[in-house]
Amino acid sequence: MSLGYAQKLSYKEDVGDVGMSEIFDTQQVLQQKIKQLAKMIKKSKHLVAFTGAGISTSCGIPDFRGPKGVWTLQREGKGVPEASLPFHRAAPSVTHMALVELERAGILKFVISQNVDSLHLRSGIPRYKLSELHGNSFREVCPTCGTEYVRDFEVETIGLKETSRRCCDPKCGAKLKDSVLDWEDELPPKEMKAAENHCRTADIVLCLGTSLQITPACNIPLKSIRNGGKMVIVNLQQTPKDNKASLVIRGFVDKVMTEVMQLLKMSIAPYIRVDLFQIIFNQFRRVSDSKYAKWSLRVISVHGEKAPLPFIESVEVTFPERPELKTAILNQQPFLLKRETLKSRPLHMVLWINFSEGCDCRFISIDLPIDFEASTDDISQDKNIVIQQLREMANEDQYCGQSSIVDRKHLSDSGKTVFTYAVATNIVQYNGLLPSKTSDVSELTKKVNGGSEKVNLDDDIGSGLTDKANGAQEKVDLDNGIDICTYSVPSKKARVH
Repeated sequence: MSLGYAQKLSYKEDVGDVGMSEIFDTQQVLQQKIKQLAKMIKKSKHLVAFTGAGISTSCGIPDFRGPKGVWTLQREGKGVPEASLPFHRAAPSVTHMALVELERAGILKFVISQNVDSLHLRSGIPRYKLSELHGNSFREVCPTCGTEYVRDFEVETIGLKETSRRCCDPKCGAKLKDSVLDWEDELPPKEMKAAENHCRTADIVLCLGTSLQITPACNIPLKSIRNGGKMVIVNLQQTPKDNKASLVIRGFVDKVMTEVMQLLKMSIAPYIRVDLFQIIFNQFRRVSDSKYAKWSLRVISVHGEKAPLPFIESVEVTFPERPELKTAILNQQPFLLKRETLKSRPLHMVLWINFSEGCDCRFISIDLPIDFEASTDDISQDKNIVIQQLREMANEDQYCGQSSIVDRKHLSDSGKTVFTYAVATNIVQYNGLLPSKTSDVSELTKKVNGGSEKVNLDDDIGSGLTDKANGAQEKVDLDNGIDICTYSVPSKKARVH
C-alpha cells in the first residue's frame, strides 16, 4: 500500500472496522497449524493465493486496518503513518518470495492481490498468473490497444485517469491511463474473471494478510468453498470470513510461510533488483566548419526523457585525462550537461552515478569514451540475458553494484548516441524469519542468525516438490527495468524495448 495512494483516494466516511486487536496463537498451536498447512499445500492440485496489505508491512509499507494502519491512525486524528523507505524501492517480503518458489515448482497456480504495490510482479510472479484487483501504482495501461507499461516510478494519478505519457506503439499513440481504482470504480472485468475462474477451480485458497472486508473482492475466495474447495486464512486480526475457513492461523505471515517452506524442504531464493537507465550523448551540428564540438550529455529514464528517474540522486561527470575541464556535478533532474570542446581531441568521461535512498548500492562509475571524428559501432545485447547475468553475479558475489551496457545506438539523423545500462541495485537474502539486505562491496553480507524450530512431519513432505513447471522459462520485460519471469507467453500485451 502506498501512502500516496491513500492520500489520493476520495474521502469515504465508512471504511469498515479498523484498529482491531491482534490475536496470536500459542507457540504449540501455531506449530500444529503450520504443519497442517504444509500438508494441505503438499496435497493441493490447484492452490490459489489471495493477498492483502499484511504481506507487505514487513517491506516497510504500512497497512490500512492494523494498529498502526493508515485508516486506523486517520480515525484517531493522527494522519498517515511514515513509511520506512521510498515506496518505489520496497523489496518483496519472505511471503512474496515464498509464493514465487511455490509457483515455479508448479504448486501455486494463481495469485489474486488487493495490493497496489507491484511487489508480486517485482518478486517474479508472471503477469498472466496474477490478478491485481485494485490495480497497480506502477502500471499504466493503453485504453486503445491494451498494452501495459510497468514503471520504476509511482504513477502520479489514481482513479483510471489519463497520465502524461502516451502509448509507444507508433500505430497507436493513445494517452495512457493509470490502473489504480478509486472507491467508486468497479473492479476490472478481466482481473475479476481470471480470479473467479481460478477460485472456482481451486482446492485451496490461501488468504494471506487480508482482513477480507472490502467487497466484492473479499467474496471471491468463497467460490472455492462452493465447489468443494477449502479456504485458509493467515491473519493477525479476526475477519468476517473466519467461520467459512477450514483453517485460521493467528501468526505473522512471514513466520508462517518461512516455516511452511522449511517443512516442504523448499528454499527461498534471494531477491535481486536490476534497474535500467539511459545516457544520451548529443553532438550538435554546426552550419560553419569549426574546430570545436558543441555537445550535451543527459542521464534519463528508460521510460522517456521526461519520466522521473527516482533511483538516481545525482551524477558527477569527470574528465580524468583533461585536467583543464572542470568536474560537473548534476544534483537534480534533468541530469543535463552542456559543453564545447575541441573536435580533434577525443574525450574520455567518467560518470559517477550516485543512487538514492533505498538502493543498497551507493554508486557506480561508467567510462564513456567519445571520439568526435570517428564513427562508433552499435551494440545490441538481449536485455533479459544481461539482467540474468547481473543477478547471477550479484548472487555469487553476495553484494550488488554490478553493471553492464545493454545497447548503444547511434542516431545519425539527430547526432545522438543512446547508451542503455543495467545495474544490480538491491540484493535481499531470506535467512531464518527475516530478510537481510546485502549492500555493495563496502558492506559485505550480514546474515540473520537463528531460525524457527523444525517440526518433523510423519511423511516426507518435500518429495516431488522441486520439479519445475513444464515448458521453457521465458522472460517478459514490462518496460520497468525489472524482468518478469514466466513459463509461457502471457495473455496480456507486454511492451518490449
